[in-house]
Amino acid sequence: MTHVDTARPDRTPGAEDRGFLGQPRSLANLFGVELWERFSFYGMQGILLIYLYYEATDGGLGLDQGTATGVVGAYGGSVYLSTILGAWLADRVLGPERTLFWSAAVVMAGHLALALVPGFAGVGIGCVLIALGSGGVKATATSLVGSLYAEGDERRDAGFSLFYMGINIGALVGPLLTGLLQEEVGFHWGFGLAAVGMAAGLAQYAVGRRRLPPETAVVPNPLPRPKAVRYAAAAATVVLVVAVLAATGVVTVDNLDDWVAGVTLAAAVAYFAVILTSRQVDATERSRVWSFVPLFVVNAVFWSLYQQQFTVVTIYSDERLDRDLLGWEMPVSWVQSINPVFIIALAGAFAALWTRLGPRQPSTPVKFGLGTITMGAAFLLFLLAPEGAGSVPVLALAAILLVFTIAELLISPVGLSLSTKLAPRQFRTQMVALYFLSVSLGTTMAGRLGEYYDPEDEGGYFLVIGLVAIVVGALLLLATRPVRRLMAGVH
Repeated sequence: MTHVDTARPDRTPGAEDRGFLGQPRSLANLFGVELWERFSFYGMQGILLIYLYYEATDGGLGLDQGTATGVVGAYGGSVYLSTILGAWLADRVLGPERTLFWSAAVVMAGHLALALVPGFAGVGIGCVLIALGSGGVKATATSLVGSLYAEGDERRDAGFSLFYMGINIGALVGPLLTGLLQEEVGFHWGFGLAAVGMAAGLAQYAVGRRRLPPETAVVPNPLPRPKAVRYAAAAATVVLVVAVLAATGVVTVDNLDDWVAGVTLAAAVAYFAVILTSRQVDATERSRVWSFVPLFVVNAVFWSLYQQQFTVVTIYSDERLDRDLLGWEMPVSWVQSINPVFIIALAGAFAALWTRLGPRQPSTPVKFGLGTITMGAAFLLFLLAPEGAGSVPVLALAAILLVFTIAELLISPVGLSLSTKLAPRQFRTQMVALYFLSVSLGTTMAGRLGEYYDPEDEGGYFLVIGLVAIVVGALLLLATRPVRRLMAGVH
């Protein structure tokens, strides 16, 4: 699930505000909006893939499974790709507080489109709006939480722990309720519930937003009006080009994931090139940026496996899992709620472990390598499952998803933090963007790889994917010493 970064603000509303479990009252508002946003996001994503490939007689759109996984991967990659746009809008146009509000409104509109607009039109409109809006929420919610605390405020870590709990409560409950509605009355009711959840979060945020620190409404680096006109023209041109490519058949449902992966990779190469060739970057900073290159690749590999929870694991749950619970068939999407349970149970234990180890804890490259190896091992565990449709016990899949969670806790919490540590002074935002681009690339590839999955002949798929991840992780472990030298003192 989503993790948060405890970046420190410049100003705060004061330490005397303890109206929410000893925390600032505004934390309750941000806790709520993020809970509802994650409820709607994961609730929708839990039923999106099966909506795409189920036959019309079952309420779906009848796409080929491979094409459907590609669409879900492209959508997921676009969510992380759009965080760059969200961060830019917060910094240059709207400010963080307004960016969060309008991003949440766009997310709600996307869910409404999925619920109310029939067929592929609803999927297209809905997924584009949700991807754009979710990117804006991701880019601003964490920084708004950080704005509530003064530097050195001892409540900071506890506050972020509460916020993190809200994220995972939403991710836990969303697929349970949307999946139940989908199973009982249809897909559009499930999408509609996601829209209702986001509307609840937006309404709550609208009431409580006035309590946020005043600086959250300030645009940090306002865009001059002449430049604003040029940027608006450029944005219109991009939209026009995309529309033309789609209308002429150059961009299709079948190759959408390839386009998203290509754009993401091109953006990443451009970011690296700009930073590494800048005269504002000194030798030490340049060395640290070079150290991020192998970590970028390994992180993308990790997410290309982990995000298959929403592609391959969904198909696996639909066709290979025995979902019978005392004569009642569990909805497919309920599997998506297993990971949040493990995250809630284990996140504190991992945090305590790293704190206890202190300077003796593994370095970041070692955590990245171990996380990727563990993720590969999780895929190999699929090979132990019994053969045949509907033959895999739910507990067996839960055990595999427990390994997914352990892998996530090894690599995900430190990734965003690492990008800020390695960032040159003049390119902090760009380095954070690079981190999100690696997640975007991996998420898109999770959909692309899913096109090769066949439930009737899955052994080779799980074996190859698992071994590749293990080899990539092992290579990083072997390269830990030179990577750490390039990191120039960053642990």
